[in-house]
Amino acid sequence: MSDSDRNTRRLIYRGTVQGVGFRMTVRRIAGRFAVAGFVRNLPDGTVELVARGAAKEIDGFLSAVDEAMAGYIRSVDETAPGPEEVPAGFEIRP
Repeated sequence: MSDSDRNTRRLIYRGTVQGVGFRMTVRRIAGRFAVAGFVRNLPDGTVELVARGAAKEIDGFLSAVDEAMAGYIRSVDETAPGPEEVPAGFEIRP
């Protein structure tokens, strides 16, 4: 995939998103899509998800996350990706 075909998106999930298997579920779902990135808990009780890949893959991935975790997510905010390196695969970060 060329750089022009890749997108990076950063989302912050709010709600009951820590302590409910959110990160493990996201990593499992990521395995079904051609995406790279990471998911991690933030100190304020939210969860950050950064994903890179083709727009269609990211859209499918994020839709699957929303569907799987709908009962726990109160809101989702999308912000500009930060300077963090995106790994080749998908990982849970501390």
